[in-house]
Amino acid sequence: MATKKAAKKKTVKKAVKKAVTKKVVKKKAVKAKTKRKPNPEFMKPMKISDALATVVGSKPIPRTEVTKKLWQYIKKHKLQDKVNRRNINADANLRAVFGGKGTVSMFEMTKLVNKHLG
Repeated sequence: MATKKAAKKKTVKKAVKKAVTKKVVKKKAVKAKTKRKPNPEFMKPMKISDALATVVGSKPIPRTEVTKKLWQYIKKHKLQDKVNRRNINADANLRAVFGGKGTVSMFEMTKLVNKHLG
């Protein structure tokens, strides 16, 4: 009799385990379908300072476009450091944007550029 009860418990545990895993799989599928919307603040045109205007232009453009144009300028003039690719070597125009610094990391660059957007 003890073996019948043990066998019955095992089958019940397996059935419960299957039911739980099916629910988990269904929930994951539902979460994957939701699409992320961009924040409208990033698309808002920003006023650009005179120092930054020499690099990206003087028209008000969104923050995302400022970043794209800045990277186009950096790649066009080959200002990315050859050894440490995370660093940007500033020329005369970028030195004004970077507050007089000659070499700036990518992360520091975004912080310094934000000061020129208003």
